Amino acid sequence: MDNQTKALHTSFFHDDPYGSLSMPVYHTAAYQFPDAASMTEAFSGRSGEPDYSRTMNPTVTFFEDKVKALTGARSVTAFNSGMAAITNMFFATTAAGKNVVSSCHMFGNTYSLITHTLAKFGVESRIVNLLDLEQVRKAVNENTACVFLEIITNPQLEVADLKSIAEICHAKHVPLVADTTIIPFTEFDAKTLGVDVQVVSSTKYLSGGATSLGGLIIDYGNFPEFEKCVKTELLFNLGSYMTPHAAYMQTIGLETLHARYGVQSANALELAKRLQTLPQVKSVGYVGLEDNPFHSLAARQFGPTAGAMVTIDLESEEACFRFINRLKLIYRATNLFDNKSLAIHPYSTIFVNYSVEQKAAMDVLPTTIRLSIGLESVNDLWADIQQALGE
Repeated sequence: MDNQTKALHTSFFHDDPYGSLSMPVYHTAAYQFPDAASMTEAFSGRSGEPDYSRTMNPTVTFFEDKVKALTGARSVTAFNSGMAAITNMFFATTAAGKNVVSSCHMFGNTYSLITHTLAKFGVESRIVNLLDLEQVRKAVNENTACVFLEIITNPQLEVADLKSIAEICHAKHVPLVADTTIIPFTEFDAKTLGVDVQVVSSTKYLSGGATSLGGLIIDYGNFPEFEKCVKTELLFNLGSYMTPHAAYMQTIGLETLHARYGVQSANALELAKRLQTLPQVKSVGYVGLEDNPFHSLAARQFGPTAGAMVTIDLESEEACFRFINRLKLIYRATNLFDNKSLAIHPYSTIFVNYSVEQKAAMDVLPTTIRLSIGLESVNDLWADIQQALGE
């Protein structure tokens, strides 16, 4: 069955008594049981019935089931944000005395979590160049909890060789964890690339236009203790499960993901090509461009599309501020992959709490603008960019 069909036709766990075509929103905390034995079966996880909405809710479970159907994963767990999904993933894999191998090229809060927050719990961060496989090989040892990366880094747009890194990881029985937010998981097969666990900010493409916050852990079952920890310990102890209303909104978003992403990724490619023609734009970052150094690798790994995030570099930070201030159609806002196009200056916002030296080491430049491309007419977006760049 095609993914678009799966997104529309996943079955409910129980038939709805009114024949609803959409999973109802179960805005409830607790559930009535017919007898004590049924309670035991639910709380042990054997019956598949919800016990308490802090750890299981029918609306959220249905959303998780849709993602399982679309990815072929063994287990999917939904959280109340992308960062919550990442945090729970690290709590499931790490412990004091362990290390995490990763890169300095990633979203600012994820980098801070790895290098600062986890350090408080005795977890070492080993920051390497993931493009240098020998560095990765030397960094991974018997105490490595996982290798973590973003499939296309935000905002540097770097692409690592997943299969080669997976081979290094699996030779030492270490999971490869990938944040795959930047390209929908419906567009490529992460498992065949060697990814053991995906984390996704479902706030982005899946929510259907920034309607709600959410995150996902998509587990392919190669490390069974990981699933057990997430499902029987962390959901109960950390309390970061997705809300039913967010799950409802994101279930609906999944149904239109294929159509929306097709427009967004096509718009991004067209704008990236046009941006290369402007003298005010010093460089364009988009792996869908044939002259991008990561184009061939990205195409082999993720298929013919390259996401809906484009970066441009202007002559100075002042030029970036001037451009952003003059935008009339594109919104000045954070987030990615809303239905509307968004612009942000990462250096002074997302990475504002990092020092100049830290930002330089992370290749976060004061001249870079990040554009999240939406569903508007590409010609209207182009006209707004042109006028904003004008003198």
